Amino acid sequence: MASDALYINDGITIAGWELTEQFVLAGGPGGQNVNKVSTAVQLFFNIANSPSLPDRVKTNAMKLAGKRMSKEGVLMIEASRFRSQDRNREDARERLKELILEAAKPPPPPRKKTRPTKGSIERRLKEKSGRSEVKKMRGRPGGE
Repeated sequence: MASDALYINDGITIAGWELTEQFVLAGGPGGQNVNKVSTAVQLFFNIANSPSLPDRVKTNAMKLAGKRMSKEGVLMIEASRFRSQDRNREDARERLKELILEAAKPPPPPRKKTRPTKGSIERRLKEKSGRSEVKKMRGRPGGE
């Protein structure tokens, strides 16, 4: 169990009791160390029932988590990038922090509707009428 609280920003801090860590054997290079020592870290965080996160951040984080989120709303981050358990713990906590910071970003400002300028409308219509004249000139000459 992770005992240290995870500081995200001024408004969000995740308590240590909300985070659960599990250590598993990591694959990849590392020789005998990888075969004997559980260096990979699985960090679990229940986003859906967390009292630390506002509702907007929860919904955004669940969207960002994608396949890492279980049906119950538990996020699992697996870190096995490094050969030591401590560095993998730090990596998993850092990745959780980045995900929550991304989810906490304010929504983009609403789009302002714009209209084409009077000059651009006139230029477009002039271009259309000019193109029309060119096409009319391609036809057979009208005899009288």
